[in-house]
Amino acid sequence: MSNPLDAYRVTQQPYYRPVADEVTLFEAAYSVRMPMMLKGPTGCGKTRFVEYMAWKLQKPLITVACNEDMTASDLVGRFLLDAQGTRWQDGPLAVAARHGAICYLDEVVEARQDTTVVIHPLTDNRRVLPLEKKGELLKAHPDFQIVISYNPGYQSLMKDLKQSTKQRFGALDFNYPEHDIETEIVAHETGVSADVANKLVSIAERARNLKGHGLDEGISTRMLIYAGSLIAQGVAAQAACRVALVRPITDDPDMRDALDAAVATFF
Repeated sequence: MSNPLDAYRVTQQPYYRPVADEVTLFEAAYSVRMPMMLKGPTGCGKTRFVEYMAWKLQKPLITVACNEDMTASDLVGRFLLDAQGTRWQDGPLAVAARHGAICYLDEVVEARQDTTVVIHPLTDNRRVLPLEKKGELLKAHPDFQIVISYNPGYQSLMKDLKQSTKQRFGALDFNYPEHDIETEIVAHETGVSADVANKLVSIAERARNLKGHGLDEGISTRMLIYAGSLIAQGVAAQAACRVALVRPITDDPDMRDALDAAVATFF
């Protein structure tokens, strides 16, 4: 039989530009299998960082995009009915724990709190996952690590992690990179010139200053890469920015006008 983790191996090096000591810290955390929490705004590079670390550590990566409809069974597993009768199928968390992968729960705060509590026994010295429906206590593989991410900017009384969950993790803070580093990233990822990348980052910085003053969230590095990719395909810069930067983040006519004016300043 093939290894169930073969499909989850990161075979090519993802591009990730370190901005501080996050790579060294994560390597140290993995060496002791410390559960890790990545905190930062949408589109700032949290997922790319996990992919890069999985490649660097040569460990399989199983990613789960959390949502409010996700149940504990979606993570842990369930019995399925087929022609031979019923059979148990591990969920992604159980696959990672059983075979030794990094399990990444992306935007974990989107999941219901009664779902996220299933990870608790895996995040302390027990390192076990109770499969209650199957009557099995799954002891985590020595290579297993759990990583979660969430955006503190969206936290509220209804959508925040419990302290009992937060305190089981080490945490790394992520933010949008400094101007020169972000320019380097956008130029590398899109193929546009450093001058065009610099202008895109300058537009984003203006928009980020409006967060909380009409914008729920600033323009992310991911969005800049979208805009740069369109420009690299020959789309006019102002049109690319309108499609990739301005229209996605606001429907307010006045805010759109302000952002369009910022784009016109640079392009």
